[in-house]
Amino acid sequence: MSTLTPALLAGLLDDAAVFPPGNAPLGRAVADHAAHLRSPYAGAVGPLLVRPDDLARTGETDVAVVTGLDEVHTAVAAAGPRLRWLEVALPASATPGEVRSLASLGTDVFVEVPRDDRAEAVLAELGVAGLWAKFRTGGVRADLHPSEAELAVGITTAVAFGVPFKATAGLHHAVRRTDPETGFEEHGFLNLLVATGRAVDGATTADVEAALAARDEAAVAAAALALDPAVREAFHSFGTCSISDPLTELARLDLLPDAWREGAA
Repeated sequence: MSTLTPALLAGLLDDAAVFPPGNAPLGRAVADHAAHLRSPYAGAVGPLLVRPDDLARTGETDVAVVTGLDEVHTAVAAAGPRLRWLEVALPASATPGEVRSLASLGTDVFVEVPRDDRAEAVLAELGVAGLWAKFRTGGVRADLHPSEAELAVGITTAVAFGVPFKATAGLHHAVRRTDPETGFEEHGFLNLLVATGRAVDGATTADVEAALAARDEAAVAAAALALDPAVREAFHSFGTCSISDPLTELARLDLLPDAWREGAA
């Protein structure tokens, strides 16, 4: 089997080591991140994701800051030139139109799409403002894992509005599975790539949902191999508390570029 191209995997993995369930101490996360950037697979590694309170202790490391709507200006000032982007959570009281103010911050901004009746309106506002979306795809509770149907609607709507997106949480494996210990239904990161490719190609929401639901590893791998790297213009990246885990999954499926294998599996 051929491997996935570096272009398809470039910057796909945002280093969320300090966030659950990894919860790495910040000092270790900074050191490990530097090691990832010196590795053969450095091309797959995005910035270190941190909270605003972490910024004073991250040295010269490039960062993306996960923050609330009220803290964005403070975060931008504190991060300075190291800031790659912001990831902003909306409070329950925020209206969709409030996201437009984020376009004036002078940096890329991912807005977490709320899982309520504001979702479509928020995505529409992001499209108008030239901002990006963030979908929560899992977490430490079962209810934090959206169904295939819910996520399919989000992906197709984002693509329709021309809103690039990233994903966060729960993407511990390449292909959709039921976690044998927790019973959680977990999305696969390759499923998301394939589903996004289908949405970009104009597939129906039902087809996108089917791509998210697929559990046959060989079939999902084959579909991923057929993707145009341009799909990454829609699916930007995903946060992972372990950079090595998704690379190990790709190596197990014989999809990891040969030049990246050393130290990744």
